[in-house]
Amino acid sequence: MDFLTSKPVCTPMVKTTPLHQQDNDPYNDPVLYRQLVGRLLYLTNTRPDLSFAIQHLRQFMAAPTIKHYKAMTCVLRHIKGTIGQGLFYPNHSIIQINGFSEYYWASCPDTRCSISSYLMFLGDSLIYWKSKKQNTVSRSSFEVEYYALAIATCEIQWLTYLLQDFQISFKEPALLYCDNASARCIASNALFHERTKYIEIDCHVVRERLQHKLFHLLPITTEEQVVDLLTKPLEPKPFSYLLRKLVIENLFSPA
Repeated sequence: MDFLTSKPVCTPMVKTTPLHQQDNDPYNDPVLYRQLVGRLLYLTNTRPDLSFAIQHLRQFMAAPTIKHYKAMTCVLRHIKGTIGQGLFYPNHSIIQINGFSEYYWASCPDTRCSISSYLMFLGDSLIYWKSKKQNTVSRSSFEVEYYALAIATCEIQWLTYLLQDFQISFKEPALLYCDNASARCIASNALFHERTKYIEIDCHVVRERLQHKLFHLLPITTEEQVVDLLTKPLEPKPFSYLLRKLVIENLFSPA
C-alpha cells in the first residue's frame, strides 16, 4: 500500500478497536508485518508517544491478521502527519529527577495481563520511559499499581547513583507521582494490611526508599498523568494535551 497519499491521523492507535490474537483472517504477508514492526521499534528511542502502539502490535508478530495490519497502517499514518516530531531538551532546567508511574489493569483480552509503565524526567527533559506487559496475571488493580511503583522506585535509585558517579549536582529528593491513593497510603504506612502480604517485597522496596528520603511520593490526577500515553490508547484531545507535557515538539509546526 502506498502511504504517500494517505490521510494523517491524530493518534497512533484507535481507542475503540481492541486487538486480539485471532480476531480476523490471517494477513497474507506476515514477513512484511514483522519488518514494519522491527523498523518502527527504532522510532521508540525518540518517540515515546509511539511506545504503547508499537509494543502492542509486536505481540502479534507470530501470526498477524488483517486487523493487526490495519492497526499498523494507523501508526504509519500518524507518523506521516508528525514526521518532524521529537523530544525537545531545554538548555536551562533544574536538575531533579521526576518520575511518573502508571498501570493498565488486565488490559490484554487474550491473557488478562496488565501493562505497567513509567516515565523519568531530569528537570524538564524526558530521559527514560518504558511500557511493558507483565508476565503474570494480577488479581487486583492495586497489585499492578504497586508493582509499577516498585519498578519506578528502582529506576530512581539507579538514576541517582548514575548522577553521583558522574559527579553531577542535583536537587534531592526526587519526585515520584502516582494517581493510586491506596498505593500511596500503603507506601507511607508502617503496618502492612492483610491483602498486601503477597506483594510484601515490593512494599518493602518502596517504603525503604521512601523512608530514606530518596523521593517524595506525590498524588496526581488521572487527567495530568502523562504516563497514560504509554499504557493505553487515548482520544485525540487528551493525547495531544499529554504530548505537550512530555515536551515533544514538531519542527515543522508554526512557532
